[in-house]
Amino acid sequence: MKIIVNSIFVNDQYKALEFYTEKLGFVKKHNEPAGEFRWITVVSPDDQNGTELLLEPDEHPASKEYQQKIFADGIPATMFGVEDVQKEYKRLIEKDVKFTMEPTEMGDVTIAVFDDTCGNLIQIIQQ
Repeated sequence: MKIIVNSIFVNDQYKALEFYTEKLGFVKKHNEPAGEFRWITVVSPDDQNGTELLLEPDEHPASKEYQQKIFADGIPATMFGVEDVQKEYKRLIEKDVKFTMEPTEMGDVTIAVFDDTCGNLIQIIQQ
């Protein structure tokens, strides 16, 4: 068994697709009709057959409440691994990504947190 798709709730699927591809550099894998919404996934450009991130609409009241509460409490919705947090931080700042936490060493790891503009905080980590 392996993880093939992980989802993140977003308040606007098209805005999320633009952010995750144009700002973060992920690659669109799927963009298919799924009822009144879309099945939109992105993947790492370095592993296009790897785990997909589903940009899931936050239309269900429970998902909307969950998303809003963890955002308000400063809790990242997910975490992405990077080779060099400082380098990624500088690259994203140049693309006008807003960080809520600058790169910070925490023991053996360095982390930073940014706002994905679609209702989530995202953490990047260098291990």
